[in-house]
Parts: sequence; structure tokens; C-alpha cells
Amino acid sequence: WISSLNLSIMFSSTAAPFREHTSQPIVTGTSVLGLKYAGGVMLAADILASYGGMAKYKNARRLVSVDNVLLGAGGEYSDFQAIQRLLEANALEEQCMSGLHEQHRGNAKETWNYLRAVMYNRRNKMNPLWNDLVVAGLDESKKPFLGWVDKIGTTFEENLVATGFGSYLALPLMREKYRTDLGEGEARALLEDCMRILFYRDCRASNRIQIAKVEDSGEVLISDPYELYTQWDSA
Repeated sequence: WISSLNLSIMFSSTAAPFREHTSQPIVTGTSVLGLKYAGGVMLAADILASYGGMAKYKNARRLVSVDNVLLGAGGEYSDFQAIQRLLEANALEEQCMSGLHEQHRGNAKETWNYLRAVMYNRRNKMNPLWNDLVVAGLDESKKPFLGWVDKIGTTFEENLVATGFGSYLALPLMREKYRTDLGEGEARALLEDCMRILFYRDCRASNRIQIAKVEDSGEVLISDPYELYTQWDSA
């Protein structure tokens, strides 16, 4: 009788609800590629979000600009949206603090460090944001910046970065052909070649991609989605 009473108390509706955390990503995007070139920083990503093994959302844009900082994300798409809203709220607060008549420009390195703290904080709560992030823009000295952050708060800066399968398939190709004096056209061609290889080899990738760049002047440009030319008649 005592045992059944204990069980009834344990499972009663008045008991505190169980706390639920995301145990694995559900709707995911794959690789984001980034590199520095002679005129700034450039990123590339496709626009497919997969629900498990199904190519479900075919216009899920994973390159965004927040306060003149480019952000690209692989992993759980809803977590990426939450991060984007968080950065937009911070940018609005900064704009209000600096005054409506002053133009506030974001600092990519500050954003990268802030995201490191956010991801590490969520990891310590055993409720991580399931994303690998690429941050691009200008640092405090107006020099091109490119950084990477993962879901547990690990970070690094580099001339070349990639997330997802891109870190296995595309990064070696980028390292082979990369030069610090790459022109904008060469950088774009290199990223397109790597995205094409990923489409051939990664079953979660798409041939519809976006290219984004931050120029030395601080101007941010994100292309509309377009389709890569692919060739399937190889032996």
C-alpha cells in the first residue's frame, strides 16, 4: 500500500514537470565554407534543410548578416534561428545605446567571442545549441576576420574554415588551391568548386547555393540562391 502511494505521488499531475532538452538535431543544414581573399572574406552554403534523411526545406537560407557581421551555420536550423534573433536583439540594444543618429557597425571578432560564451554556457547547462558557426567580417582594426565556433564553445581563427562534411571533403581542396592574394573571382570559383564536390559526395547537400562576402570597406553582400552547374556523364 505504501509503495503504491509513493508511485501515485511520483506520477501525479501536481508533480514538477520533467525538463526536456534537445537530445539530437532534427532539421539540419550541412556544410558552410569560408575563406579570406585579397578584398575581404567570403562564405558559401547551400539552402537545403533536411528532416532526418529527407530533403524537406529547399529554401532554408543559412547565411545571414547581423549588424554588418556575416553568420553562417550548419546543424539544427531552429537553433540557428534562435542565435540570429539573439544577435539581432543585441544589435538593436547597441544601436539604442549609441544613439539613433550614429551609425553602429558590428565587430566580427566581438560577435565571435560572444557566441563562444553563449555556446559554452548552453553546453554547461547540458542543453547545447546544436550548431557549428562561421563568423566573418571586420575586427576592431578593420581587418578581415574569419572565425569558427562549435556547439561546445570551441573556437579558432583561420584563413580557411568549413563545417560539417566540408571539413573532410572541401577543406583539403581549399588548402591545396588557396593563396592569400586570391582575387574575388578566384575565391568565388574555388568555393563553387568545393560546393559542387560536396553536392556530389554529401547526400544532405544541394546544388542550390548562396555566396556572401564582407568587403574591406565593411559592406556586406549576400547573393540570391542560384544553381550550380553539375555534370553526371563521367564514367
